Amino acid sequence: GIGHTRWATHGEPNDVNSHPHLSEDGTIAVVHNGIIENYSEIKEFLIAQGITFRSETDTEVVAQLLQYTMRSHSDLMSAVFAVLPHLKGAYALGIVKHDEPGRIIAARKDAPLLIGHGDGESFIASDVTALLSHTRTVTYMDDGEVAVLTGEGVSFFDLTGAPIQKKQHTVDWDLSAAEKGGYPHFMLKEIMEQPEAVRKTISPRLQDNRISFEEFGEHPEILEGVKHIYIVACGSSYHVGLIAKRTLEHLLHIPTEACVASEFRYSDPLIDKSTLVIVISQSGETLDSMAALREAKAQGARIVSIVNVIGSSIARESDVVLYTRAGPEIAVATTKAYSTQIILLTLFALYWADTAGTVSREEYEALIAALNALPGQMSAVLADTALCRKAADRFFNRPNAFFIGRNIDYALGMEASLKLKEISYIQSECYAAGELKHGTISLIEPGTLVIALATYAPLTEKTFSNMVEVRSRGAEVLALTTESGRTLMEKSVEELLLVPETHPLLQPNLSILPMQLFAYYVAEHRGCDIDKPRNLAKSVTVE
Repeated sequence: GIGHTRWATHGEPNDVNSHPHLSEDGTIAVVHNGIIENYSEIKEFLIAQGITFRSETDTEVVAQLLQYTMRSHSDLMSAVFAVLPHLKGAYALGIVKHDEPGRIIAARKDAPLLIGHGDGESFIASDVTALLSHTRTVTYMDDGEVAVLTGEGVSFFDLTGAPIQKKQHTVDWDLSAAEKGGYPHFMLKEIMEQPEAVRKTISPRLQDNRISFEEFGEHPEILEGVKHIYIVACGSSYHVGLIAKRTLEHLLHIPTEACVASEFRYSDPLIDKSTLVIVISQSGETLDSMAALREAKAQGARIVSIVNVIGSSIARESDVVLYTRAGPEIAVATTKAYSTQIILLTLFALYWADTAGTVSREEYEALIAALNALPGQMSAVLADTALCRKAADRFFNRPNAFFIGRNIDYALGMEASLKLKEISYIQSECYAAGELKHGTISLIEPGTLVIALATYAPLTEKTFSNMVEVRSRGAEVLALTTESGRTLMEKSVEELLLVPETHPLLQPNLSILPMQLFAYYVAEHRGCDIDKPRNLAKSVTVE
């Protein structure tokens, strides 16, 4: 059988537009992840041939085109090979025919697709977590490949129909990580798992107070002579990039830019052989990030990727891949993937700075000590959620919110704002606090919620001044600061959240935790579907 839980790329989400889609004669069924960019052209052609469509989707054209092509082909397999070259865009396809119930044909181009190998059974899925309860032996399909699944096994082919051999991989994720474990939502469970996920990311890299990356021991040339760094990512991973930009520039003194992946390849980036491009993607399948990677590689850049899924597309196409240890993340809104990405990039930057001689021994040792203490500090923050609940109780019914911060707090605010908007549906934006007077402050009126982030100690007083400016215009302020900022902040805000202090480069890993909890409790108050926010997908595989 085949099925697909899919957000609606074409047409509203309803029964008619849901998968599987059938050919007009009902003999062929198709499920599809991705987007068929030339579906309108194909649909017009098929309608002209007398074929009637039922849905508004791009996927249905695949089923109908297969039925039309079967007129001149003796079997489904040959029809699939004839149809695939005519499909433009991205697809992971599962195809069955009514008179061949024991066989599924799968095909991939620019969308995640993997095969599960069981005992007398075979599976297709777009994400490894779907397979964990059935098998841990998987094969990752590459672009331009077709697979034929039966209960006895799986065969793989290229687009010419020639057989190919594929490697099998063993997934070592714990099945319990893909279950709620008594929590009301996956998101809350994953928030609480962050200390352990960060510890698992740090511990393999930190031995005897020295950071080690075997990947670069095998490829030392990747880090030699780099003159410019681009960090390319989408969504929360882009916000990680904003933080990592500061970390890399501080420790390495190499110009670094954080770029939105969907804009990167259209902006004529200045790339040559001395350019390092760091691609961040939780799934390793994000289409815009993959396209940016390929563009950068074509121009001669060196590619390092940060991903969570072993064997994913971005991982396979990178010169060096660094894996986080977040385990499966089920909730659409990322939490532990974000935290582990920050940590892995900090470890990488510190390792590189040490080998390049651009970090002092004092700062290196201070960061090592802070890294060792961090999981315990994170656990302490998460042990007491009362103040986050109290703030959510007070502010959950606000129609909009503004986050303000400076330096690393501004980068942090981008992610905090995204968390609030994506799961609670509150209109939320983040602004550099120093920019308020340049237009944004005109939006402040009595009762406006402003969330002031002031955990970056050198600029706490300046952020406080901006906070006073919005309060004088009627805003109600929820502030986040460290213990050293408590005295300054506590008498001038409606609600105050506190986090411990750590090295400034690691502060976001502590500071994001109350913001995740605040967003979670606000969404809970508002009755939102926290793990599956409307209109969103976990892995964005369309441009």
